[in-house]
Amino acid sequence: MSLMPVEEAQARLLALAKPLPREDAPLLHCNGRWLASDVMALRDQPFTDLSAMDGYAVQAGSGPWRVTQESAAGGPVPQPLAPGQAARIFTGAPVPVGADAILIQENAERDADLVRCTTGNLLKPGLHLRPQGSDFKDGEVLLRAGSQLGPAQLGLAALAGHGTLPVHRRPRIAILSTGNELVAPGAPIPVGKLPSSNSVMLAAMLQQLPCEISDVGIIADDLDAMKAAFDSVRHFDLIISTGGASVGDHDLVRPAFAAAGGTLDFWKIRMRPGKPLMAGTLDGAIFLGLPGNPVSAFVTATLFVKPLISHLCGSPTPLPRFSSAPLARDLGPTGERDDYLRARMTPEGAVALTAQDSAATRALADANCLIVRPAGSEFAARDSLVTILPL
Repeated sequence: MSLMPVEEAQARLLALAKPLPREDAPLLHCNGRWLASDVMALRDQPFTDLSAMDGYAVQAGSGPWRVTQESAAGGPVPQPLAPGQAARIFTGAPVPVGADAILIQENAERDADLVRCTTGNLLKPGLHLRPQGSDFKDGEVLLRAGSQLGPAQLGLAALAGHGTLPVHRRPRIAILSTGNELVAPGAPIPVGKLPSSNSVMLAAMLQQLPCEISDVGIIADDLDAMKAAFDSVRHFDLIISTGGASVGDHDLVRPAFAAAGGTLDFWKIRMRPGKPLMAGTLDGAIFLGLPGNPVSAFVTATLFVKPLISHLCGSPTPLPRFSSAPLARDLGPTGERDDYLRARMTPEGAVALTAQDSAATRALADANCLIVRPAGSEFAARDSLVTILPL
């Protein structure tokens, strides 16, 4: 089986499923999610003309004006003003009918009920006013389908009159860790055993996205045990396994997946690290089998798992966004696979870390980006521009 290019594998993976169905979720449960349909304003904002400053609502001109009432935010609706009258007004308060400007407090001089402008300037209509509907109007489309919701968007939706928003359902994700050598994090570590780190790392990565994560635990390198594990999670939207994805005698994920009724779509990617990645479907679930080495699991999760979850959540642009940077040190040529090198950005440019073994997790923790170099790339000298994937 020839190695599949990363871009082709990503496209095939995203083609396995459509965004999940719509649900109406409370605003407090919408942060980070993508809209399933357009959102329109249910009211004008401001709902009427409002004052942008503390001062006096007046009819534009030179004054003086006689103060006859007061208007405060949340208070009674002010009465209309006759010519020559003014209303003491505060920021955010409704402007009485008959007033078309605000004499700000700093430029006002008041003597009993009479107020004057101290600058000697004529007040112009519209001065320090927030006109009705100047932010948005009832029925106006404020947020488009496919927009990702953050604090500003949620604040806008609340102000527009919404208590819920139409978003895509959160994907339900099961994580399986495979390997006889694994023990739970924090448990005693017998000779020859290894703490399971991939499930913790993956869960932390995926918590940045709107999804529901279930850690199924450690599955032994046993065909029946793995098949039973697949059977137990076939109702999830996405099944992620780590380990057992290669071709050794104990790499049983692929045959166990087939025994459970799964259909493999592709296997083995032209990338380093991460070559053994596999993908397929099991009933309505998508399956991604990641390599067991932590760096390989991290890189493949960055390039495949996170984009797939974003796609299921309704993102119109789920794939990673790359940038470019100069090299701070020379890099040698690449082989037959695309290289994803752990690196750090410095004032001089990107520096590939010394340790690039797929089990070197300390270098992964030190990295803040990946240098991406296509297969067959030639020697790259310092200051050459390279593709960067920020982490």
